[in-house]
Amino acid sequence: MSRDTFEYAVLRVVPRIERGESLNAGVLMYCRQRDYLGSRVHLDVDRLRALDPTADAEAIGRALQAAADVCAAEPAAGAAGREALGSRFRWLTAPRSTVVQPGPVHTGLTADPDAEADRLLRLLVLPVQG
Repeated sequence: MSRDTFEYAVLRVVPRIERGESLNAGVLMYCRQRDYLGSRVHLDVDRLRALDPTADAEAIGRALQAAADVCAAEPAAGAAGREALGSRFRWLTAPRSTVVQPGPVHTGLTADPDAEADRLLRLLVLPVQG
């Protein structure tokens, strides 16, 4: 099976910008050759509360879902969701100073972008199972 280049970024939650502490809460993945743009999000509320007991988990969850909606071209995503896949990925991974921030873009090779997005979620976002 052939493998194609993909790009991905981790979505980080930075509940208090001034402290600079973050937790990984999602992945964005783009594979141009396979016309794939996907996301996986998971907000660990207990970890969020450890960083900031006053953080608004519901609002942060909505922000994460908004990024997922843009990836999936959901009607709620508005104009951003109607852009081309590459444009959406670039817009979502542009640096910003908000509570939900994209990390740097990395690359890899995959034969199955959807399975790769699941793997990245397990590797980079979900709590380590010990």
